Amino acid sequence: MSRQVTAPGRAREYETIYILRPDIDADGAERIGSRLAEVVGRESGRLTKVETWGRRRLAYDIAKHRRGVYVYLKYLGGGKVVSEVERNLRLSDGVLKYQTVLVRNDVEVEGVTIADEDVKFERLELAPLEDDRDDSRERQLGLIEPERRIDRSSEQAPAGDLDDAEEAEAEGAADEEES
Repeated sequence: MSRQVTAPGRAREYETIYILRPDIDADGAERIGSRLAEVVGRESGRLTKVETWGRRRLAYDIAKHRRGVYVYLKYLGGGKVVSEVERNLRLSDGVLKYQTVLVRNDVEVEGVTIADEDVKFERLELAPLEDDRDDSRERQLGLIEPERRIDRSSEQAPAGDLDDAEEAEAEGAADEEES
């Protein structure tokens, strides 16, 4: 079922991506999503798309977290909508980071149709956090050596790569063979 957005005039189109803590429960994520939908509606804006991208690895640690739950919002409105959305994200304990981008400056609101399933927040069903062996604290501190899987017995070093001791030993073996 689709509905016609009937707000008169023109608006700006924005995208906001926010990252939730990786250990957030489904109810906490749902509360944040419904709060944002309420804020957009209250400020005369319209949600046009909501996507939950799931738990992903962060490019860098944020508040000592290596992973986060990404959520994407696309909506129509003015600058006041953006400031209210960002204020609510800033005040929420479950949000690690967020960013809003202006997509289009002048959108005709009357012609926009929005499918109900496009603006529905999905229930967040995540598996429990598993420990990454590569990301263990001991490995970060250098207490555990990284695994090396090089089989040195099958490697042969080129003649120029021998150090002095190995070179002397090789020459000694060659001299014994000649005599």
